[in-house]
Amino acid sequence: MLPFSPPLDNSQGQLSEEEATLLATELKQQLRQGKAPAQDAELIERMVAGLGDKRGLTRLTFAESLGIVGKAAVTPLCNALNNHCNVTVRRAAAKTLTLIADPMAIPSLLNALLNDQDPVVQGSAVGAIAATGADGVAPLLGVLINPAASSMQMGLASWGLAFVGAQAADALKRAAQSDNEKIRTAAIAALGDQIQALEDNQARDLLVNSLGDRCADVRAEAATLLGKLNEPEWAFPLLIPKLSDENQQVRKNAALSLMKLEANQAIPILEDCLARESDDSVKAIFKLAINQLG
Repeated sequence: MLPFSPPLDNSQGQLSEEEATLLATELKQQLRQGKAPAQDAELIERMVAGLGDKRGLTRLTFAESLGIVGKAAVTPLCNALNNHCNVTVRRAAAKTLTLIADPMAIPSLLNALLNDQDPVVQGSAVGAIAATGADGVAPLLGVLINPAASSMQMGLASWGLAFVGAQAADALKRAAQSDNEKIRTAAIAALGDQIQALEDNQARDLLVNSLGDRCADVRAEAATLLGKLNEPEWAFPLLIPKLSDENQQVRKNAALSLMKLEANQAIPILEDCLARESDDSVKAIFKLAINQLG
C-alpha cells in the first residue's frame, strides 16, 4: 500500500473568504428558486475550491450545489479527493460524492480509503462507495481480502457493506457463500435488512447455515445478527446450542444476543453453562446475561 502524498502547495486554488461568500450567496439564491447550477467547468472548479472554506454552512452550500450538478462534478471532485493538499477539501469531496452516488467515482474513492492517512476521509470514502448500492459491493469485499488493508480499513469496508444492505441483496447473498472467510463474515453481518425488511427466506437460510460454519468468526457474526432481528421465538432455539460452541467468542455472542432479545427462559440454561464454563471472560458474559435477564 503506497503512502498518501498530497501536493505540498495550494496550486489547485482556493477561494478567498469574500469570493466564497459571494459565490455561496449566488448559489443559495438559485437553490431557493429551484434552479440547478450551470454545468460549467470553471464554475464547478470554483465550487470544488470552495469546499476548503472554514465555514461549515458555506461548505454545505457548495456541496449541495455540486450534488445537484451531479455527474459533471464527479471528475473534479475525484481529483480533489485524491490530490488536494487541504484535508478539509478531501473530506468534503468524499462527502459530496456520496450525494452524487456515481459508480464512476469508485476507483478514486477506493484509492482514498486505502491511501489517505486521514480517518475521516477514509470513512467518508466508504460512505460514498456504499451510496452506489450494488456497484459498491465487490470493491468493498475486495478491501476485506486486500493484504495491504489495515484493520480499520477492513472494519470500514464491513460497515459499508452493512450500509448497502437491501440495495444489493443478491450480491451479499452470493458473498455469504464465498470461499473466503472474511467475505462470508462481512456478508452475514450485512444480511439483516434482507431478513427483517424484505423477509428474504434465502437470506434467513444463509444465516441459519452460518451458525454451523467452519469459521468461528462467521459463527460469531451469525450469533450477533440473531440478536438484532427482534425475533426471539425464531432465534432462541438457534442460539442455545451456540452457548456450548468450541469458540469462546461464539459463546459470548450467543449469550449477549439472548440478553438483547430478553429471552428470560434462557436463564436456567445460562446458569448450567456458567457452571460448566472454564473461560473467565465467557463466565463474565454469562453472569451479565443472567443478571440482566433476571
